[in-house]
Amino acid sequence: MATAFKKTPHVNPLTKFGEKSTTDNLYWNNLDVPITKKEYGNITHIEFSPVAPYNYAVTNSTRVQIYSSRSNQIVRSLNRFNEAANCGSFRSDGKLLVAGSDDKMVRLFEPTGRSLLRVFKGHKEAVLVTRFLADNKRIMSASKDRTVRVWDIASETEVAHYAEFKDYVKCGVASQSSPDIFLTGAYDHTAKLFDARTESSVLTVDHGHPIESVLLFPTNGIFLTAGSNIVKVWDALAGGRQLTQLCHHHKTVMSLCFCSRYQRFMSGSSDRHVKIYDVGSYQVVHSLDYPANILSVAVAPDDSVVAVGMEGGLLSIQHRNKDKVKVQETKKKQATFHYKLKYRHFKPEGEDMVVAQKRKEKMARYDNLLKRFEHSKALDAAMEPHVRSQTPEITMGVLLELTRRGALKAALAGRDTHQVQTMLKFIQRNMWRPNFSHMTDLLNVVLDLYEGEIAGNAVLESSVARVADIGDCEQAYDVELMRVKGMLEGMFSAREAAMTTTDGLEGGGGEGVSGESLMGGALLPSAAAIEVT
Repeated sequence: MATAFKKTPHVNPLTKFGEKSTTDNLYWNNLDVPITKKEYGNITHIEFSPVAPYNYAVTNSTRVQIYSSRSNQIVRSLNRFNEAANCGSFRSDGKLLVAGSDDKMVRLFEPTGRSLLRVFKGHKEAVLVTRFLADNKRIMSASKDRTVRVWDIASETEVAHYAEFKDYVKCGVASQSSPDIFLTGAYDHTAKLFDARTESSVLTVDHGHPIESVLLFPTNGIFLTAGSNIVKVWDALAGGRQLTQLCHHHKTVMSLCFCSRYQRFMSGSSDRHVKIYDVGSYQVVHSLDYPANILSVAVAPDDSVVAVGMEGGLLSIQHRNKDKVKVQETKKKQATFHYKLKYRHFKPEGEDMVVAQKRKEKMARYDNLLKRFEHSKALDAAMEPHVRSQTPEITMGVLLELTRRGALKAALAGRDTHQVQTMLKFIQRNMWRPNFSHMTDLLNVVLDLYEGEIAGNAVLESSVARVADIGDCEQAYDVELMRVKGMLEGMFSAREAAMTTTDGLEGGGGEGVSGESLMGGALLPSAAAIEVT
């Protein structure tokens, strides 16, 4: 019995980074085109109100602007600052807002009425961090004077004072579940967890770099620190044990924030990227790109708005596209004819005989032609413009099938000048692809068949010369990559040997091998770009 005809296998196209479709990609791709606004200065802090309609405070220059999350317009402007404002933060009920300033004072506002309610004085230098504690009756502040202070709102007095840092205290966050716990990070590389009921910090960890941002989980068990291009995750319950280290940015990470109801968190960096992580695996699930260095990132509690502050006063606002979500939900609910059958809920029982219905599989035109051994026509079908340009892996699969059958030369024979030129252009466009390694065999067959026609045709000679240039360039790349690979292996081997020697010496301080001395300069010279027409 003859076996069934098998479809032509396609050459798998190379998968590009970030091309994989996941639920996170679909979710974050539902954001509308960003709206960009220009503020007066660098946007150093953005924070959303915890209550609907989720207005957000944008701290820049000498003011804190309150934006409407619905209209993207400024509804309040708090400008009672003598110098630059810092860290405008909402209370958990959204009725009060606190902000620090370079004039050494902490100010308390009523964001709906522009009124200045309290001024807290005591810091000796600029106040960089201000937060409400979870009881909503006290405020935590941190300053360039290396101190952290706790203030009582009602009496406008200082109730706690900590002077444990050796450099500027740059960032801080208050616990959401405990009225006394808060976390701060400083430029002396340390992050400290404080309890307002004690006279000193209860936990200290060393990040290894100046800390730009910190993030504390609602349960207080895990917290994150960001400094340089590194985000570190710490277990507070285990005494500050480091759980993992995330190095997905190329430049300094400036801001951290939660999203998706604490199932995800974001990091914004000076490399103009925002990375979104899964809190379970700490893997990057999506990435957003922006036009300038990022200084602050914030997301509305319901993920409806993403606001990003950048250098130069650029503010990017993106709303979730609700119409697109509704269309996707409608498509899911639409039933096909199969599910509209009258007896769709019928289930066979006991002695019922079930006859499996075999559906005839529809094949592409080139597969039908290959099935009938019409090789020349099958090649024509695979070389149609929409096939060879949009899905070259299909065309290459047909060529490999013809080669396996020994019919490639016969299928290519008898072509006119235009068809030969089309084949040469296909080779030009795709011979650089690593998964199209058999392209050289195809080129050899074409040259063997049409050597005489090519010699007397200026257009064909130009195409062949172009293919030769591409081949020479790819060969040069291969040689250069092998050279770089050898240098990298030597560098890694030398570094491993140096580390082994250092570990073997008691109290020794062996010097490592520098990558610059081994590499000897630039790795890859820039090659001339080859434009395929």
